[in-house]
Amino acid sequence: MRFTVPFLTLLATPAVAASGPFFSLANTDFIVLMAFIVFVAVLVYLKVPGLLMGLLDKRAEGIQSELDEAKALREEAQTILAGYERKSREVEAQAQKIVERAKVEAEEAAEAAKAALEASIERRLKAAEDQIASAEASAVREVRDRAVEVAVAAASEVLANSISDDEADAMIEASISEVKDRLH
Repeated sequence: MRFTVPFLTLLATPAVAASGPFFSLANTDFIVLMAFIVFVAVLVYLKVPGLLMGLLDKRAEGIQSELDEAKALREEAQTILAGYERKSREVEAQAQKIVERAKVEAEEAAEAAKAALEASIERRLKAAEDQIASAEASAVREVRDRAVEVAVAAASEVLANSISDDEADAMIEASISEVKDRLH
């Protein structure tokens, strides 16, 4: 049984089934060969290989045009990317310049504010010194005026007690003439 299955398989092949000469209509191999040749002849007559080649060529041209278009799009995308990168670098450099300029302006503004503050402090100190000097002069004037009043009162009292009426009249006349001389 072991040898019967492979042996029967060899007997079932079409070559064994065909009987007689090869070029007869009784031989199935010859019939299959003739049908294949007729099929190929019909395909050639109907120009199917040319049509298939044309379709394949069209497909190849379509693929090539898609590849060319993809290549052009890629190059355009690279150009656009390079432009954006260049613009990005320019914008970054410009932003850096703006930051540097802002720092310089901030330093200048701080210096100007410092100078203005110092000038304001100096003005306030000068105004305070002027007020102090004015208050001091006023105080000195008041002390003098008070001293003059006290001295006049004391002198009046001393004179009133020690001077006679005739001497007082002579002193008053002398004082009036002295005031006249000093005022004119």
